[in-house]
Amino acid sequence: MLRITRGTWSLATALAAFAVTCSIAEGAPLDYNRDVRPILSQHCFQCHGPDEAQRKAGLRLDLATSATALLPSGARAVAPGRPADSALLARVTSSGAGQMPPPLANKPLTVQDRKLLLQWIAEGGRYQEHWAFVPPRQQSLPPVKQVSWPRTPIDFFTLARMERAGLKPSPPADRLTLARRVYLDLVGVPPTPEQADAFLRDQRPDAYERLVDSLLASPHYGERWARRWLDLARYADTNGYEKDRQRSIWPYRDWVIDALNRDMPFNEFTIEQLAGDMLPNATFSQRIATGFHRNTMLNEEGGIDPQEYRFYSLVDRVATTGTVWLGMTVGCAQCHTHKFDPITQRDYYGLMACLNNADEPSIEVTTPEMLAARKRAAAEAAEKLADLPDRFPAAGAAAGRPSFDAHLAAWAAGAAKTAVHWRVVTPVRASSNLPHLSVLPDGSVFVSGDQSKRDLYSLEFAAPAGPIRKVRIEALPDDSLPSH
Repeated sequence: MLRITRGTWSLATALAAFAVTCSIAEGAPLDYNRDVRPILSQHCFQCHGPDEAQRKAGLRLDLATSATALLPSGARAVAPGRPADSALLARVTSSGAGQMPPPLANKPLTVQDRKLLLQWIAEGGRYQEHWAFVPPRQQSLPPVKQVSWPRTPIDFFTLARMERAGLKPSPPADRLTLARRVYLDLVGVPPTPEQADAFLRDQRPDAYERLVDSLLASPHYGERWARRWLDLARYADTNGYEKDRQRSIWPYRDWVIDALNRDMPFNEFTIEQLAGDMLPNATFSQRIATGFHRNTMLNEEGGIDPQEYRFYSLVDRVATTGTVWLGMTVGCAQCHTHKFDPITQRDYYGLMACLNNADEPSIEVTTPEMLAARKRAAAEAAEKLADLPDRFPAAGAAAGRPSFDAHLAAWAAGAAKTAVHWRVVTPVRASSNLPHLSVLPDGSVFVSGDQSKRDLYSLEFAAPAGPIRKVRIEALPDDSLPSH
């Protein structure tokens, strides 16, 4: 371990000694996002990252412009191509008072970490954007030794990695195993014996390609692969909280399955889920696609504050949108500028304001099959209802019982004898948990004053003369208040 005393150390000497045990690796240059950024994120960005409130010494290491700028001391944290002039390396290789990260942070760098930082700066200290903001680009095929093995471009990358590790490809699988694998991969179920036998009998050179094409055209393909997207969209057929009641959001699930089966372009797949209802002349399908935003959990418990749980749903939408569409976490920025991803708190609440400025309508979704079934059920019900009066007399006469008309006449006679005569009963005492109750001259009870979420009224009455057959309570409007 090197021990460097402040004021007497020589950076060039320190790096020379450090390089004895950590020689720069040979081979391909380092990739900043893959090899270097994880080290800086884990050990440095909390104090030298995007968060201005937590930043120390005015040094920001997540941006190339600030990391390579002159410091007040006249040095540079990162001097591209000049490890001996880079203060960052001096601090991470120090064991004295200037050691970084500080021992109290309990995030020590490994020897391999220091080696990678040294190699990175020596190679030019090149920065890259966060990988989520870098568009994919076509890669050239890597050279391989066993040139006859690859059948597709991706095989070159697989074989190159295996050859670097000293591994050899396994022998080809037999046709039955191959069929089982591709069925499980593409549609999620193994082939039936008949399907497996049909593939074994097909001796054409492109038999496997034909099998793959048939599985890609199967409706089960969308069902199999929609599961992964629906997990990202947090799809569920119940609300999640407390009672966990069922929710009817299956049309969105079917939309995702259909989109995959139709091989919808990803840009359309994205736009329709984020803002399908805002497209010109939006179709019914495009409006259903926005169900992506309606998959949040719903709390229907009686004592909740609806606005509070609406806010929770909004927070969930922001986090899910960031994870799915930006490929990064944004939730930390709800409380502070993100320490590890380039998301400020202002960015977070700008995104929240965008998602908050939206309606949440309910759409009744029907299919031709549902409408046909509903029409058949209505016709059957109307037919049975029309036949009902004719069935009662016949059935009653056959059994020697009174007819339907006789039953109706008997019921009317009994009802006349037991007719209810209503009268107002004035309470002798009225109380409640919070509101004020006043008994008015007409016997009604007027409620005024403050209210709570669960008001309890207690009314006491003197027992009236005669039997009590029924009790009716009427809620009367206050005519002195404006109507809404």
